[in-house]
Amino acid sequence: MNWLEIAVHVPHEGIDMVSNIFDELGAGGVVIEDPALISKYIEANIWDHYEFPPEVLNRPMPIVKAYLPEGPTLEDKLALLQERLAGLPLPSVPKVETARVAEEDWATAWMAYYKPVEIGRKLAVKPSWEAYTPPAGRIVLELDPGMAFGCGNHPTTTMCMEFLEGIIRGGEMVADVGTGTGILAITAAKLGAARVLAVDLDEVAVKVARENVQLNHVQDKVEVLHGNLLDQVNRPVDIVIANIVANVIIILAPDVLRILKPGGFFITSGIIGFRAAEVKEKLQQSGFKVLERKEDGEWVSYLSVWEG
Repeated sequence: MNWLEIAVHVPHEGIDMVSNIFDELGAGGVVIEDPALISKYIEANIWDHYEFPPEVLNRPMPIVKAYLPEGPTLEDKLALLQERLAGLPLPSVPKVETARVAEEDWATAWMAYYKPVEIGRKLAVKPSWEAYTPPAGRIVLELDPGMAFGCGNHPTTTMCMEFLEGIIRGGEMVADVGTGTGILAITAAKLGAARVLAVDLDEVAVKVARENVQLNHVQDKVEVLHGNLLDQVNRPVDIVIANIVANVIIILAPDVLRILKPGGFFITSGIIGFRAAEVKEKLQQSGFKVLERKEDGEWVSYLSVWEG
């Protein structure tokens, strides 16, 4: 299978907007090349400047890239992308560049800008091919996103990881819905959860997640299942994680109570800002008490509890 790489040049305030459009088009994830963010990590001595070509460091604005498979629906998706970009509240319509990429080349197309990142108080995510010496007390997750994306540095993911840091005490049962690369399931296991069920509808994501579970040596704790939402989860759990999109969270919320123990937590993320109130209302209607809201750019995440 060949893929179309779509690169959108967008000012910083439009990064999350464009990412959300790609998500709605079914891209499954994005690669963000943000010169300001790269410079920030270089200044903090986390990344080295020599790893990035001058054209990236000196680029006037960020680029958001996504990869869509070639097929009969591709042209319609490109037309919808242009229509959505034209409607964004930005000074000008973002420039779009495309390039066809063979699957064997796609597999490494995004690797150049995937570097170790420290998250929260005690977590760090590193690609499997990068060297990284963690500070004392940091729990390291090794990740190879493969074709499932989800590198651990997107706000929707980092906010979930920070919530997990705060609520896992040890011994919990966890369900991770739409696991992608498995990063949140692995995080839960490494923080002390006893058992994690990681579910994804995408067979590629299931394969990648299983590989990452092995890479992190948590296969005794994490089981990766192919399925839709909670259809494969039939045992009581203490925590449900849903880092997906607002529409799916709204559909999912009532069903979570079927498997969540009283006093259990529901972490929801992937919520674009203008849908946040709608999601919160659905959570409350379903019987959840919203404990905390996190915001990062255009993205919102909620930590809720079902008191039973």
